[in-house]
Amino acid sequence: MSGSLSIDAQVEGLLADAARGDPGAMRGLLEAYRDRLRRMISARLDRRLAARLDPSDVVQETLADAARRLPDYLRDRPMPFYAWLFRLASDRLAWTHRDNLVSNVRAIGREERIDGVARRQSRPTRRADQLADPELTPCRRMVREERRLLLSEAIGRMEDADREILSLRYVDRLAFEEVAAVLAIGLSAAKMRHMRALERLRPLLEEMGVEPSTGS
Repeated sequence: MSGSLSIDAQVEGLLADAARGDPGAMRGLLEAYRDRLRRMISARLDRRLAARLDPSDVVQETLADAARRLPDYLRDRPMPFYAWLFRLASDRLAWTHRDNLVSNVRAIGREERIDGVARRQSRPTRRADQLADPELTPCRRMVREERRLLLSEAIGRMEDADREILSLRYVDRLAFEEVAAVLAIGLSAAKMRHMRALERLRPLLEEMGVEPSTGS
């Protein structure tokens, strides 16, 4: 999609057209967030599957699910469109992990969940990379690794609910309205949970000499 409007604004127009039965708008909706969904799935795909499973395949299955359910979504509009896609992708990824890893269940270890979606607990380092700063510049190259490890340790010491909401905000870049929809909680509750997670993260980082840079 192109033009001066943001993708979210363009999606609002597509939603209105799709609700009137425009097949082109329906196709546009299913393609609008393909890249964003791929990044989300890549960040959560179990590392044991990464060598033999392309995240794009999971995205394609997610979009096929969305195509089947789109008429119901358009009728009710129960949540922001990307949050709806996010939940479908989370369900699809959980099924993918179940189907591919069931024979290795003893090796899976402890899992964490977002809205019923299983994810491996071995991901704090990847989340720490993105919470710290996804853009690496040459002048920061020598200090990045130490900061990443310290941040990873701090996040690993947090409760599941705190790791959960920080991941949704800073790894998945969800708006608060989307976070609330994914977690099935109110908007005020999502903002409060986020604020409290940051409050609990900051002293952990300060203990380690790392200056928080997440913002709100």
